[in-house]
Amino acid sequence: MTMTTADRQQILDALQFRHAAKEFDPDKKIPDEDFHLILEAGRLSPSSIGLEPWKFLIVQNTELREKLKKVTWGGQGQLPTASHFVIILARTAVDTKYGSEYMASHMRDVRKLPDDVIQRAFVRYKAFQENDLKLLESDRTMFDWAGKQTYIALANMMTVAAQIGIDSCPIEGYDFDSVQKILDEEGLLEDGHLAVSVMVAFGYRAKEPRPKTRKEMDQVVQWIK
Repeated sequence: MTMTTADRQQILDALQFRHAAKEFDPDKKIPDEDFHLILEAGRLSPSSIGLEPWKFLIVQNTELREKLKKVTWGGQGQLPTASHFVIILARTAVDTKYGSEYMASHMRDVRKLPDDVIQRAFVRYKAFQENDLKLLESDRTMFDWAGKQTYIALANMMTVAAQIGIDSCPIEGYDFDSVQKILDEEGLLEDGHLAVSVMVAFGYRAKEPRPKTRKEMDQVVQWIK
């Protein structure tokens, strides 16, 4: 694929356009085909060892949004006004530990790997989780590892949204235990196989943001030659 100067500028313009919208225009809804593209950006995202340890909940129910608003201090303006509100769940240690049924079925049914390859992979993944990254120290360590993967999907979704003129806001400001309780009562956590990683709201800005500020390139990049 050959990229022109105009193509590069279009990408930069989208990144400049993107900001954390604190409130959206409640009268503007994202077209289905545009939101499907955003979801595809998440679905097609890379993940460590190709595990895809995520699930995307699109919360359009107003009653559920109101429940979440009471325990999501970072989403007070977004939950009532967003065209689409997404909770990204990460798989817990039950599913992400080497040799789990989830991992086996994912490798067999999604990645289409033969059983002998899967068994060899489990040996490698055991060493990776146990020794290389020391992920097996606690269930929380395993969950945080899965959560890191969801942030790749999150970034891709927001970037694609910006490229088609849709605003977004990632949200970490919530009471984890309370949100877990609400979703569990709704039967959305697959009996402990999923937990909340991050939230993100999508829509159209209600007002223009302040100019974007970032450190200069030479402050964040170091070349080692």
